[in-house]
Amino acid sequence: MWAYESVFYQIYPLGFCGAPFENDGKAESRIRKVVDWIPHINKVGANAIYFSPVFESDTHGYNTRDYTRIDTRLGTNEDFAYVCKKLHEAGIKVVLDGVFNHVGRGFFAFLDVIRNREQSAYLNWFQRIDFSGNSNYNDGFWYEGWEGNYDLVKLNLHEPQVIEHILSAVGGWIDEFDIDGIRLDVAYCLDYGFLGRLREFCDSKKDDFFLVGEVLHGEYGKMLQDMRIHSLTNYQCYKGIYSSFNSSNMFEIVHSLLRMFGPEEWTVCRGAHLLSFADNHDVSRIASIINDEKCLPLVYAMVFGMPGIPCVYYGSEWGAKGDKNQGDQALRISFEQPQWNSLTEFLAKLARAKKSSNALNYGGMRSILLNNKQCIFERRTDEERVLVAINMDSAPYMAHFDAGCGQAVDLISQEQHDFGGGSELAPYRAYFWKMEK
Repeated sequence: MWAYESVFYQIYPLGFCGAPFENDGKAESRIRKVVDWIPHINKVGANAIYFSPVFESDTHGYNTRDYTRIDTRLGTNEDFAYVCKKLHEAGIKVVLDGVFNHVGRGFFAFLDVIRNREQSAYLNWFQRIDFSGNSNYNDGFWYEGWEGNYDLVKLNLHEPQVIEHILSAVGGWIDEFDIDGIRLDVAYCLDYGFLGRLREFCDSKKDDFFLVGEVLHGEYGKMLQDMRIHSLTNYQCYKGIYSSFNSSNMFEIVHSLLRMFGPEEWTVCRGAHLLSFADNHDVSRIASIINDEKCLPLVYAMVFGMPGIPCVYYGSEWGAKGDKNQGDQALRISFEQPQWNSLTEFLAKLARAKKSSNALNYGGMRSILLNNKQCIFERRTDEERVLVAINMDSAPYMAHFDAGCGQAVDLISQEQHDFGGGSELAPYRAYFWKMEK
């Protein structure tokens, strides 16, 4: 699967392109801005892009009006087809956000229910419509909104017509834009029967089509099997990543990684390729929550070094800030142009190392050394062995451990290293040592 050997770059298009929050119906070809960023994305080392919602919606993209039409605020279907063509020409795969659990109040079938009430042909398209109640919008009937948000009308994914409508739209995305995968919004809410149908349909349309589900908690290994998809968002390690650096407690993240990917029989999802991230469009940017900015490169070394598929949120590669407490819009801003600094340069080196390493793409995980401020863990396959070492201390640290051989090359710096009796870890430094066989 191509995704397992990739580095993802996430863009929230409505924010990235500076579109107004409310859908004003005014068409403007903003989405072509992505083409101007392709050289930057290539230079960062990302070879796959995940777009948050691009289809016509009421406001923020997750309240869909039309699954078949690019949001008017972003442009036309022709505009987006051009963007996808240019991305593919640059060797960048395209993954779209599939918001199938709910739609917006402007969705055609829900508008029909508002107009025709009990006589609507679309009553069964939605969860639990009750004409004896009322909604927050004073519709004269009650309906189920996702987690109490009544601008997000829950679809009935047991209704064959709803399933066919979604599959038809997805088929259009593949035919029209040649997309390579879908990120499934709130996958933990989706019916597993529907997910099975979706997997079969996508497999029939395109080889190696990638499905990644947004999940927060649960047994990821079992969920992957039951959902029949390829990957999940690794929220279980997300908090541990920044928390470990903020509290000088590398035990937290390493223990989480071992519980999920380690060598023990009770490991919950050994061999899984989860989507790893330091931040995204729903949480504060990492530069806003990390206490010591000198640890930012180390945070990304952990994201790229641990098992999984690393994903970088646009702007965070140069340390852009954004606080969730100031609202989602603070996380989804528009930058006039990309920036490049020492953090970006380091991420590019991490991306090159990750994509070129069989062990970092497919290897298991074993802890070798663990202290409050230092960790060394092994990623290994039959073809390759890599040690990931991190020192978050402001002082050098002499690490004594069984390296298994004396010679190695640092995939990040390309420096040769002779371990001898130990290895000195420089302050605020990360290493990806490829070991001699």
